[in-house]
Amino acid sequence: MSKLSIIMPVLNEGEHIAAALDALAELRSLGVEVIVVDGGSRDATIQRARLRADCVFAAPRGRAMQMNAGAARARGNVLLFLHSDTRLPREAEHVVLNGLQRTGRIWGRFDVKIEGRGLMLRVIGWFMNKRSRLTGIATGDQGIFVQRESFQAVGGFPALP
Repeated sequence: MSKLSIIMPVLNEGEHIAAALDALAELRSLGVEVIVVDGGSRDATIQRARLRADCVFAAPRGRAMQMNAGAARARGNVLLFLHSDTRLPREAEHVVLNGLQRTGRIWGRFDVKIEGRGLMLRVIGWFMNKRSRLTGIATGDQGIFVQRESFQAVGGFPALP
């Protein structure tokens, strides 16, 4: 049976990290591992995250390097990379694990829905999702998930500045 690990790269998220991790509490209660990888915060990010995550540690700054470091420590065989300002849909574990198994795919992402009332926010979200479907390119805001073996086979995320 597959196990899901959520990896969240952070930097100076002290004001919002509690809400981001509290949104994952139900998944944690179901056995989903939550890993927070800090890139050198100068606020209370690490202290506030420790109470709400399974693993919190520092790594060299840079989103890709932080996500790769989190993947190296993760115990799950499916990795979900999540920005701290992104919220997952209900039953995300089921959607991810069953979706990969049912389709035979090695990775996926969620559609993005940008909060707010403005029409332009909905238009931007629509274009992000359409672009992703047409090109196979996903953004971190969409919550990218991948089978660990495949992630390791490609060498993880490229360490771009």
